[in-house]
Amino acid sequence: MKSSFIEKLLSRLDRLSPRQVQSLVDRLLRDKGFLESVFEALHEGVLILDPEGSITFLNTAAARLFGLDADASIGQSLSKLIRGLDWQSLTRTQPSTLSRDLEIFYPEHRFVNFYLSPIAEEIDGTNRVLGTVLLVRDITEDKKSTAETLESEKLNALTLLAAGVAHEIGNPLNSLGIHLQLLERKIRKLPPGDVDPLMEHLTTARSEIARLDTLLQDFLHAIRPARADLRPTKLNELVRETLKTLEPELTGRTITIHLNLHEHLPSLPLDPDQIRQALFNLIKNAYQAVPASGGEITVATTFNEHEILVRIADTGSGIPPEVLGSLFEPYSTTKSSGTGLGLLIVRRILREHGGEIEIQSVASEMAEDDKQSGTTITLHFPRTDKRARLLPAPDNDGVIEI
Repeated sequence: MKSSFIEKLLSRLDRLSPRQVQSLVDRLLRDKGFLESVFEALHEGVLILDPEGSITFLNTAAARLFGLDADASIGQSLSKLIRGLDWQSLTRTQPSTLSRDLEIFYPEHRFVNFYLSPIAEEIDGTNRVLGTVLLVRDITEDKKSTAETLESEKLNALTLLAAGVAHEIGNPLNSLGIHLQLLERKIRKLPPGDVDPLMEHLTTARSEIARLDTLLQDFLHAIRPARADLRPTKLNELVRETLKTLEPELTGRTITIHLNLHEHLPSLPLDPDQIRQALFNLIKNAYQAVPASGGEITVATTFNEHEILVRIADTGSGIPPEVLGSLFEPYSTTKSSGTGLGLLIVRRILREHGGEIEIQSVASEMAEDDKQSGTTITLHFPRTDKRARLLPAPDNDGVIEI
């Protein structure tokens, strides 16, 4: 891009002495170096584009955000370097100054806000556009904070509902249980021929009451999970115990269970009951997703310097993309008989331990073959407490002895 100053300078070069030309060149280089230093010091990305949308300058922050090579990007079209961003359409259909949010997936999944404004200069009474400056700001944390606020508001509303549900449903269920006990005593006094049919109906009634009570408890756990009772725990043992509990349900199914448990997995401060419940929900989801004709479930544990990981992978039908975004919404489920609270409970448990849950899935209709479909759930447990801690005061008035 050439400004009118440079054009005028070029037209008068023949009138300047070599010393004057050298002085002007030195000044331009100093100004260029100063501006580049300022742009490089910014945490926000700065890109300067020519009228056709090709990059003439970008700072390190912009290159990092979009995963670009700064030197190789000069002269390249922005639309080609950032897939999904149609520069010509954007500048043609939008106002001259524009602010928009953009979701990018490379080099990592992030949300950015970009603000673009034309660089214009009036030349001979005509407003001439020399290019565009594009400012880019990472808003991933802002988006995350907004999502957490919305989730908190939803949970607060559900907590109020939970109090009413606990009173309106819990008390009648207890009353029904007591009356069924009284009814059973009277039934047992009847002639033997009348007892069996009535006991069968009584068993059905108790089963349905137990199911309603389970749904109520799941709901209350999802909204108001008990505070974690942390103590040193071995995750591998919890995995084996959970599989032992599920063994009766897995018996008779043509499912192969693979255990890849790291033998030197460190202990962690966990609430064993809560983590066992989370593993139970996830492994049960996994085997319910595997078709009756057979499949595989892999449970693996590993660790690195920062965290311990538990992965539960199945070769089931997977989760459709349109469902993935709402998995942690209350009552969101792909099962005909599910409550939609299981994953919500699991995430609340993980976050109570300072961890997080990650879900990757390929639905069967999106996979090239059946072997590629399935879901992998990864539980992240931090090896250090993420809460703030007060550092000890420095000795000797802050003087470090060497």
